[in-house]
Amino acid sequence: MPRAFAEISFTPSVLALQTQNGSAQGYSKFLHPDAERGDRIGPAEAEFITGRDGFYQATVSDSGWPYVQFRGGPAGFLKVLDDRTIAYADFRGNRQYLSAGNLAQNDRVSMILMDYPNRRRLKAWGRAKLTAATENPELIAQLQDTSYRGRPERAVVITIEALDWNCPQHIPQRMTLEELEPQLETIRTEHSRLKSENEELRTALGLND
Repeated sequence: MPRAFAEISFTPSVLALQTQNGSAQGYSKFLHPDAERGDRIGPAEAEFITGRDGFYQATVSDSGWPYVQFRGGPAGFLKVLDDRTIAYADFRGNRQYLSAGNLAQNDRVSMILMDYPNRRRLKAWGRAKLTAATENPELIAQLQDTSYRGRPERAVVITIEALDWNCPQHIPQRMTLEELEPQLETIRTEHSRLKSENEELRTALGLND
């Protein structure tokens, strides 16, 4: 657990509950000045981030209510610009503008990136800046996947404040059809072979007459 994560997440009320339940001493080492900072995107984080085809994003409204949504796109639509910055093109959706409206008044954002097949999870905290597509078309061009249908309205550029790899406990193992395709192709090939073999046996036994 990095120090940046602990400094953001271990609020007074959280620390009080840790003390009450006997875990404060164990977690105190993560707040030590010598603890790993954990606010930089390294090679492992960059590979993981750019391999995702979606993530969960939380923002906070004017009224203080959190809003969580799933943002999806082709694998790699979430870009790593440098070791402190990630970004994505925000495509036009239902035009409710909940996340965009929240970020316009409070730039704090929290994200969870999942790798369900391998039961891995990366959490990220950052501050987001919204830039309209008309204001910076060069940035939009850098972020947009032209093979993906969708009209980008803005760029969302997030400066990372903290990163934390989470334990795999309680993460269900799930796979998409694309991820299952190699296994499915093997099954289809074997099924075809067995079907052909069965037909040959039926012919040899005269069962197809």
